[in-house]
Amino acid sequence: MKAKIYTKEGAQKGEIELADAVFNVEPKQQLLHQVVTSYLANQRQGTAKAKGRSEVSGGGKKPWRQKGTGHARAGSNTSPVWVRGGKAFGPVPRDYTQAIPKKMRHLALRSALSERARGERVKVLEALGIEAPKTKVIAELMKKLEVTGKRTLLVIDDGQRNTYLSARNIRDLSVKPVSQINAYDVVSCDNLVFGSEELLKKVEEAVSK
Repeated sequence: MKAKIYTKEGAQKGEIELADAVFNVEPKQQLLHQVVTSYLANQRQGTAKAKGRSEVSGGGKKPWRQKGTGHARAGSNTSPVWVRGGKAFGPVPRDYTQAIPKKMRHLALRSALSERARGERVKVLEALGIEAPKTKVIAELMKKLEVTGKRTLLVIDDGQRNTYLSARNIRDLSVKPVSQINAYDVVSCDNLVFGSEELLKKVEEAVSK
C-alpha cells in the first residue's frame, strides 16, 4: 500500500510505502461503529435537568376541597398536569461516558486508516511549515491537492500553531494535532493529509502496537 508525497507547493514528488500493519488491515465495521459511538457519547455534557414536582415552588396545601366545587380533584399545584407544575420523568444530570480499551481504539483507528488508504485518499506532504498565519497559503495548497470542497483532515505536529491558525477557518477542512486524531476524525473525512512524513511514522508507531 502506497501514498503519494507532495511538496508544500502542491507538486507531486513521489510515493511512500504505508505500513501494512496500520494501513492494510481488514476493517472491522462493528468495532468501528462501537468506538465512534463511544466517542460521540463522551462529548456529551450530561447536564440536562428539569425540576420534578418535589422541586418546583408551591404545594403544601390542597388547592380546593375535594367535592362540591365543580372542579376536577386536585391535591397539589405542583402536579405535572398543572401550569408551572413539576416535570414528569424529566432529564436529570448523568454521565454518558463509555470506556473503550486502548487496544480496541487502536484497532478501530487502523480500520479507518485502511479504508482511506484503499481508496487512495491518504496524501503526505514533504513538509508543511508556515512562518506566519495565512489562510490563503493552506487554501491554495488544498486546491492543488484536489481536496477543495471535500471533507479533509489535515494532521499537523503539536507545535505548529501558525499552521493551525491558517487552516482552522477553511470550509470542509479539519485540522488536528497528531496526538489527538482518532477513528471518528478519520471516518468523518473523505481525505486524509499528513503534514509530513514524520507525522505519518508517528501514527504508524502509535497504533501498530
